[in-house]
Amino acid sequence: MDDIPEAVRNTPRIKPTYPRSLIWVVGGILIIGIASLISITWFFRSSPKSSVESSPSATPAEATPQPSPTLENILGHLPYSEAPASELKAITSDGRIRLRRGAAEKFQEMQAAARKEGIILTAISGFRSVQDQQYLFFKVKEQRNQETKERAEVSAPPGYSEHHTGYAVDIGDGKVPATNLKTSFENTAAFRWLQNNAARYSFELSFPPNNPQGISYEPWHWRYVGDSKSLETFYKAQQLKNN
Repeated sequence: MDDIPEAVRNTPRIKPTYPRSLIWVVGGILIIGIASLISITWFFRSSPKSSVESSPSATPAEATPQPSPTLENILGHLPYSEAPASELKAITSDGRIRLRRGAAEKFQEMQAAARKEGIILTAISGFRSVQDQQYLFFKVKEQRNQETKERAEVSAPPGYSEHHTGYAVDIGDGKVPATNLKTSFENTAAFRWLQNNAARYSFELSFPPNNPQGISYEPWHWRYVGDSKSLETFYKAQQLKNN
């Protein structure tokens, strides 16, 4: 018996076994996870983009059109800036009355043409500073015991006079000075000549009867509109909406 080697016995490996219920649970979890992942992916791919991203016509906020600016007036008078002193030229021998250079030259040309026909066009007032207008409006208003609205019908408040621009001039008849700055000026030879000839020299009546600004008729008050700057000054402002 000792000569016979002892048989070596190998213990066979036993594969573990799992209950079928556990396999079904694990499989179910995997299936549910895969299905959820597919659903989420599909959702994000199919969701519509925001209107700003998808619409090529969308414009940034700064490109949105803004409402047109409005221009305030005071009792019918529109605001005007003072002409620079460097752009003014005297139209009287004493240098007291001045207009912008282009307007001054055309006024003197018009004055000379009228004189040849026996008409004396007298310059009564031209450029006025805001300070000058301050006195004319408020001090004269007090002296005449006028209401503000009443005063505004015949004189612009400071900062709102066409005379600030250097393009406006008050004209009288040198032969009938008693009509200066009065509606009776319309009965003079000078006024009739202006009606027929002023446009040739680029001057027009600022405040005719029933003017849209509601200013009293001023047959003596004329303004120059013979270049782009003067046209912009008097027309662009008046085309804006008033509050």
